[in-house]
This record gives sequence, structure tokens and C-alpha cells, in this order.
Amino acid sequence: MKKNILVFPCGSEIALEVYRAVNHSTHFNLIGANSIDDHGQFVFENYIGGLPFITAPDFLEKFGQVIRENNIDAVYPAMDSVIELLKNNEDLLGCKVVSSPIETTQICLSKSRTYKVLENIVKVPKTYTANELVKAGGPFPVFAKPDIGYGSRGAKKISSVEDLKAHLALYPSCILSEFLPGKEYTVDCFTNSNGKLLFAAARERCRIMNGISVNTKPVKGNAEEFMDFAQKINETIKFQGAWFYQVKRDANGSLTLLEVASRFGGSSSLFRAQGINFALMSLFDAFDIPVSILRNGYDVVMDRALDNKYKLDLKYSEVFIDFDDCIYLEKKFVNDAMMAFLYRCVNKGIKVTLLSRHDDEKLGKLDELLDKLRIRQVFDRIIHLNPSQKKIDSIDNTDSIFIDDSFAERKAVADKFNIPVFSLDMIEAL
Repeated sequence: MKKNILVFPCGSEIALEVYRAVNHSTHFNLIGANSIDDHGQFVFENYIGGLPFITAPDFLEKFGQVIRENNIDAVYPAMDSVIELLKNNEDLLGCKVVSSPIETTQICLSKSRTYKVLENIVKVPKTYTANELVKAGGPFPVFAKPDIGYGSRGAKKISSVEDLKAHLALYPSCILSEFLPGKEYTVDCFTNSNGKLLFAAARERCRIMNGISVNTKPVKGNAEEFMDFAQKINETIKFQGAWFYQVKRDANGSLTLLEVASRFGGSSSLFRAQGINFALMSLFDAFDIPVSILRNGYDVVMDRALDNKYKLDLKYSEVFIDFDDCIYLEKKFVNDAMMAFLYRCVNKGIKVTLLSRHDDEKLGKLDELLDKLRIRQVFDRIIHLNPSQKKIDSIDNTDSIFIDDSFAERKAVADKFNIPVFSLDMIEAL
């Protein structure tokens, strides 16, 4: 029987990666939960909204109620502050919280505490007080970032005393550290419940947007350098499951710590493309299922962009769809995105009817071509029209939608039947 995993908050970048990584698992059933209705409600098929914010006095009571009512076996927290709160109340909640131990989450939540714990273990950046910088007039530039926080919030290169005073007025609890001019890397790691570091690999943060690495690729070479850094951290701080650290090279080229996090990185899906599924491995390890590493050796580069999800207030029992330039593109290949939609219809019990005037001596008859393309069986009905027949005359179910690349065909159907009609660019909304 599948374990029920509650992902909260389910609209964060971490939660969305949990969904992508675990949704097709035969071991786990994902349920998304949120305090605000954000993108998570468009992604998680099982969704619970309306939870209090974590700062609300009744949050733990309401959250525990959700756990009990939905027979939750484990919570996968998907935000740094949420990890710390839920792990600290694991016994009260009465189910597993997938993360490293509470002391580790508390260390990683604070950069200053992380630096203090690791200052004699790995190279950490030199830090300054505001008074030191103002009194001495430098050295500048320095880098300011919040002690507690993630992404690019409150992070800025400071080049003068005036810049410093202005920034501190907005972010008074910033850490002020030496400016590191070199390349920046994230090193994605996995430690099992026995404390053994099973995986550590660096990826270059090639393009960064709002603190998120939106273009990243594995670092070639220097694997030992990053693994050694990871081993030293792992021997000092107790991890379980996925975690990562970020480093930059200083002016002398030495790796210098930026932060450590007791969760996987949002762009660690780069390594999932090679076989390293951090979210799934973390769940297996939490339930004492042995984990091993199998990484494919091909090169990979990941680039991220905004994605679209839609919810249509639309129900229908049948799809009428054209063939040429709709399913069969450029008389060369099958429209795989369209076929994915049609198979979703099959899974939902929605009939699929093919309407086509296809007549091409070179390509062969319609039936022969459907067999050649291996797609005949997806259609409940195949209506092969002669050139003089109109598609609207074959539509015999108004509880339906119509898909065609021709605007004239779509307009004729919409005018006669008043049913929704779709062009190819609209299919992503279905």
C-alpha cells in the first residue's frame, strides 16, 4: 500500500520538484497542502487549501488535524522555516517529518551559526560588523545577505559606507562578509540514515534569477575538491536525506562557503535527469528502505523558465479531432503533445473521434497511415470524409469539443453547435 505524503507548502519550488520527482512512484501518494492558494493547487491532484500560516497560534493544531484526517504517513516540508518548525514538533504531529535532525535544521537556518560551526572545518568567508566597516571606511566591496533567508532577498554587493547604511536601513540583520569574485557552485548531496555520504556532485550556477539557478550544468573535473568539502561538512553536521551547500571561489581561487541547507536544492533536478532522485531517495531513507546510487554518465544542461498550468471549467464526453496538420504534422511526424492529451482522454473514458479528409496517394490511405504511425487504436471512431463533405455534418454529440488547425472549420462548428473549439496552441490548456 502506498504511503501518504503531505507536501507543505506545496507551491514552493522545492514542493514542485517533489511532485515532479515522486508523482509516478508506486510507493508514495502525494497530497499538497497550502496556506495560500498558489501554483500548488494547479499541480497537485490531491490538494488541501486554507491552512493557517505557520506563525498562527492554531497552526500546529490545524495541521495535525489534516494529518489525522488524511492518514498521513510523513510530511515533506518544502520551505526552510517550515522544516525547522515541523521537525521540532514531529512527536506532537504524530508522523514522520522528512528532514535531517532538528539541531541540523536549526544550524542551517542561520548562516552565522553555520559559519561558527564550520569555521575550523572548511573555509568560511570573513565577516565584518557594520561599525568596523564604517569606522575603517572598508574594506569594500563586501557582500550583504540576511542571516536567515534564502534566494536573493536582501542580498547585495556593497561598495561604500553610504551603500551600507542604506542597505542596513532595509535589512538590519544582514551578515556582512568578504566579497567573493569567483564562480558560484551548488553541491547537491545525499546522506543516508547511517550518516554515510552517498553522493556529492557540484553544478555550476550559470544563470541566476531571484536567487534560483535557472541555468545549471555539472562541473567537469575537481570532483575530489567538492567531495572533500562535503565530507568535512557531513562529519561535523548530522544529515539525513538530501542536502546541499553553496560555495564561491575567493580572489585566490579557493572554495569558500556561502551556505548549507538541510534540504535538496530547487535545481537539483539537473541530477535527477542523470538518475539521482533526491526527493524519492529521501523518502525511501526516511522509511528505512535502503538507497543506492546509479548515475548515468551523459552530459546534461538544465535551463528553467516559467511554466503554465490551467484549470478549465469544462466537461465533455467526446473529442472530435482533425488529422492532417493537427495530429500528423508536416506530413512527417506525429504531434506527441496532442497524443498525450488524447491518451489522457482515454484514461478518463472520454471518446475520441477522428474526422479527416486525408487523401494523399504518396502517403497512403488514412487507415494504412494510422497503422503505420501506430496510433489507430486510440480512436473510438474514424470518420473518413470525402472532399465534398463537411466536418460539421459528422458531429453528432454536442457534449463535446472540436480540435482543428483551420480557423474556418472551428468557426463553422462553434457557430452551429456552440461548443468549445481548440487550435493546436490551446492544447496545453486542456
